[in-house]
This record gives sequence, structure tokens and C-alpha cells, in this order.
Amino acid sequence: MKEWLDATLKALNLVDTMDQPAGFTRLGYSKEELASMNVFREVAENLGLSVRKDEAGNLFARWEGVKPHAVLTGSHLDTVENGGGYDGAAGVLCGLGAVKVLKDRGFKPHHSIEVVCFASEESARFGVSTIGSKSVAGILDKSVENVKDRHGTSIKDAVESTGLDWSSIEKAERSRDEILSFIELHIEQGTQIEDHGAQFGIVRGVACPIRLKVKVEGMAGHTGTTPMGKRSDALVALSPLITFVSEEAEKLSNRSSKPLVATVSTLDVKPNVMNVIPGYAEAGIDIRSVDDHLKREMADHIIEKCRSVEKAFNVTIKVETLVDNPSVLLDEELTSRAKFAGENLGYKTLVMDSGAGHDVMNMAAKWPSALVFIPCENGISHHPKEHSTPEDLHAGVEILAEVLQQEAGE
Repeated sequence: MKEWLDATLKALNLVDTMDQPAGFTRLGYSKEELASMNVFREVAENLGLSVRKDEAGNLFARWEGVKPHAVLTGSHLDTVENGGGYDGAAGVLCGLGAVKVLKDRGFKPHHSIEVVCFASEESARFGVSTIGSKSVAGILDKSVENVKDRHGTSIKDAVESTGLDWSSIEKAERSRDEILSFIELHIEQGTQIEDHGAQFGIVRGVACPIRLKVKVEGMAGHTGTTPMGKRSDALVALSPLITFVSEEAEKLSNRSSKPLVATVSTLDVKPNVMNVIPGYAEAGIDIRSVDDHLKREMADHIIEKCRSVEKAFNVTIKVETLVDNPSVLLDEELTSRAKFAGENLGYKTLVMDSGAGHDVMNMAAKWPSALVFIPCENGISHHPKEHSTPEDLHAGVEILAEVLQQEAGE
């Protein structure tokens, strides 16, 4: 199995070796993502599965059972720019591997089993994530069609460049009774599993973000002639907020039973000229926790801080809420069954939350869903050095096979 996993991982990543200094770039609805998904089709068909593409570009590899409704597993094959070869790919690989294990055992599914490869999970290209799984769950906002990538290509045009019809994308929605449950496997993208000496993680909930844009209006001026006491420097006014976000998030997290993280992750300064005082500064802030009240409290504290900064530095500050998504709690019963399946195989579990979003959060809106994490070395992800060991991938296959056998059996 380990040899099969190694060869198939490389094939899905379109490489002969996983040592790629520049990483992997397969953006959503690109020719590179399409090429990788075509390998998924070949591997699935070689396993005896029937493969179909839906109107959003998702691929479903089906093992027909006695009953038509299906148990699903899978993830995605697109990446960020210069990313790793395991984020998403590990879930697709282990899903196919679990089917191989069950077929080798002579298992006959009572309920059908499908391995899904979702299209365009990452937000790297358009700033819009999980397009494929949102379409399956029927929660895609079609108004995103005109959102463009940095080259000026819209989501609609990118989708249609792969031979799909944007006007038909809502037909990708699956009915509630078609699917029994969904279980996704993913690399952790952190170090909690390693830090706790565990071998896999079972996720209780996915921490969807509140995202704020803080816009500071000051007054541009000549850096050499404007006295220090007469300035309205937008960047200077913004600066205390950066430290505040980090320190306040740590305080709130330490006093809560559930963790919270907050990050000033983007900055824009204008005119961004060496001899001009910044007249405008903008920060993007990402706040995450599975506790929605805690996220809101953090956002409120940031807004309060902005009011005091505004007065202290003689600037005008506007705070825009870009995203305020409720966090997703996963199905307790399916999560519990996945936990016991792994433990019965002898693997040590860590029950945890996910700070990153995944396709499972959309599937959970409609069907019982669970998320299994395997370790990634040193928590490195979205980076060429992203890596999960063959042993961790094999453990993922064994856990998924156990769960699928339970869920699809009589």
C-alpha cells in the first residue's frame, strides 16, 4: 500500500518526485488543476469506479452498492501558488486508497461509496474559496461570477474555460437523500497533533472567520517639511492596532475554554512614496474561533481601539466587515464513530478544532459530516516543504477504510 500511495501521490501532483523547491501551483479552474483531476479519474477508473463530472467541475468516483444513496469521502487537488503537494491531495489520495483496501478485502458495499475531488477549494486565485463544495451543497452565491483574479479573468470565464457552463452550475447541487454522510481527511496544517503526541486528529468544529478591513484616512504631506507635531500620518495611527490585535487575541484566548486567533494579515499604504507622509493606510484583519461570541467580542474590541486611535492621532477610521461567517460544528455521532475507528486500529487521537476552512464545512450544512486530520511535519503548509510521512498517509487510509466499511455496510 505504501508504494501505491507514493506512486499515486506523485501522479496526482503531476511530478516524478515530491521534492519541488518551487512547490506546486494548481489554481482553481486552471489547466493544471484539470490535469491533476484527470489523473484522479484514471486512478479511480483503474480501481473499478465509475467517474462523473458535475456542472461545477467536481469529480465523483462511485463504487455502486445495493442502495443508491452514498457515503462520501474526498477533498481537493487545487493548491495555493507555490504551495505544498499534500494539502487537499492527501484527502483525495487516502479516499482512493481506502477504496483499494476495501476492494482488496473483498468488501461489498451495501450503501454506495463515492470519492469526491472538489473543484477550486482554495481562495488563492479569486479570493473566493470552496466553489465546488458550495455548489454541491447548494449554497454558492452566483453573484461571485464577476470576481476576477489578478490577471483580470472572472470566475465565470475561468469556469467556462474548462468546458463548463456557468449558467448551469446550480445543477451541481445534490439532494439531501442522495448522500448519507461525508468524511474528509486533510493534513492538519498545524502542530497540535505532534505537540500532544497523538497520531491523528478528530475535529469538532471549523472556525470560520470574521474579516475586517480597517481604513485610516490621514493627510499626505512632504516628509522633509511637515513638522512632527502637525502631521496626520495614517500609518503611524494604524501601527498601534497591529500590536493590539495580537495581544488582545492572546488575552481573550487564554481566558476562554476555546482558542481564538486574530491576525493583521494585509497592509496597504498610500501613496507609498519615500518622501511622502502616508495619507492612507489599510489593514485586513482575520479573526477565527469556533466560539462565535468570542470572535464577535474580539471584533468589538478592535472597533473600540480604532475609536481611541482616531482621537489620539487626528485621523478618520472606518471599519468594514468583509466576512462574518458562523463557525461550523461537525456531526457528533459521525465524529465519534471516526474517533473510535482510529482508536480501535491502535492510533492515538487528539480531539481538536480546525482554524482553517475546508470543504467539509459546506457539506456539513446539509449532511452529517466529519473531518479527520493527519499530521504534517512541523505544521508546515501552503509551502513547498509541506510533508506528511508515508506512515501518516497509511494511517489515514486505514482510518478512512474502517469508517467507510462501517458507514457503507449493512
